[in-house]
Amino acid sequence: MPKTYWLVKSEPFKYSWDEFVKDGWTYWDGVRNYEARNNLAAMKRGELALYYHSNEGKEVVGVARVIGESYQDPTTDDDRWVVVDFEPVVAFEEPVTLKTIKGDDALSEISLIKRSRLSVVPIEKKEFDRILKLGKTKLPKGAA
Repeated sequence: MPKTYWLVKSEPFKYSWDEFVKDGWTYWDGVRNYEARNNLAAMKRGELALYYHSNEGKEVVGVARVIGESYQDPTTDDDRWVVVDFEPVVAFEEPVTLKTIKGDDALSEISLIKRSRLSVVPIEKKEFDRILKLGKTKLPKGAA
């Protein structure tokens, strides 16, 4: 079965890439949109996600890996909402801005643009690889 790639968004003033790296792992909580929730629930251990700073920065800044599949969001008693555990994999050598993504023909169909309101979206492997290339970033051995 092919691996799915993801893009997750966080406002850097709420939870930045640097905080994530310092913490070493986190659960992705606070998702309150059904489509984004379903995307979280579909994630499998080992899958990779681009980490995007939304609102401020508007740029992809790193790659995270799913280390724990979906379970009840501990920040709410409402059992409709789930979280997934992530660990940081690598920071981007050069952040890839939304402007760069929008200007790249190879990324014209990426969910970041087409489903811009969602905080968790699947992306194609070719889109994932293209953004890594734009960010002059390589995955460490064994990360994929």
